[in-house]
Amino acid sequence: MFNAVIRATSSYVPENTVHNEELDQFPKTAQLLISQKTGVISRRHADAEQCTSDLAVIAARRCLERIDFSPGKVASIIVSTSSPDRIQPATAARLQYLLGAVNAFAFDINSVCSGSTFGIALANSLIRSGTCANVLFVAAELYSKILNPKDFATYPYFGDGSGAILFEAQEGERGVIGSILATDGSGNNTICVPGGGTMMPFEHLKDAKAAYFQMKGREVYDFAVAKGTEVIANLLENWHCHADAVKCFICHQANVNIIIKIAENLGIPEDRFYMNMFRYGNTASASVPIAFSEAMQKGLVRAGDLVVTAAFGGGLSWGANLIRL
Repeated sequence: MFNAVIRATSSYVPENTVHNEELDQFPKTAQLLISQKTGVISRRHADAEQCTSDLAVIAARRCLERIDFSPGKVASIIVSTSSPDRIQPATAARLQYLLGAVNAFAFDINSVCSGSTFGIALANSLIRSGTCANVLFVAAELYSKILNPKDFATYPYFGDGSGAILFEAQEGERGVIGSILATDGSGNNTICVPGGGTMMPFEHLKDAKAAYFQMKGREVYDFAVAKGTEVIANLLENWHCHADAVKCFICHQANVNIIIKIAENLGIPEDRFYMNMFRYGNTASASVPIAFSEAMQKGLVRAGDLVVTAAFGGGLSWGANLIRL
């Protein structure tokens, strides 16, 4: 059986760095709380003329260029985003055009911050089923345009960016070994953008703020700690893998305190959890691919290593993947 083996990874974050002290719409005392609550010191914001697919194509090009892989050879493109270019068509369609991947079928998925784990599992399924010989998975998010700049519960904690992973069918023991995916739809209002869809069309908005991203912070924290711990523990148990065998745990980069608590609950040293939210903030579904690419480029993980990715987000949704590089 063919496995979905990672051939290359890459990431892109906009050049515009916004530090906590630049968020002068909030009091100085509030600015100090940002890093204390989440660890975020700065975040990247896209330029005014950039849209999500513009971020996606930079990460995608870098990924293919790393191994001199022609865009024309790409068989499939999956884009994970909860901040798409438009309601329709799929952001992946414009990415396919910009990239010049003329032979690829392309589509979007949206599991908010969990999109990375869902996308990795889906890429693995497409390859194992024989549907395609390779999959370019790209997660791209541009939250600076869907956040209320005056909302302290959301605006300071998110950033923009994109990450890409090229999977290719290969025989052997390397690749995506297994995944766990889950959803609890009873929490569909916990993390959401209320307005703009068919449930609340723009012309029916009574409050313009309903067009912005919203979340219930305390509920999200408790959910992420509980389900992040649970899904990693279940993943390791289901595939008979001891935590000590895993080289690196790459979790959704929402909050340093969430990751520290997950590590504590699992009894795993926190230094085996890669973290970069300090520099980029929460980049939603792009956070795991960005962190994954950084860990590989820094040599923290190498061929043959076991890696666990895990994420949690809107839906509510959560998931994890066990991967041998």
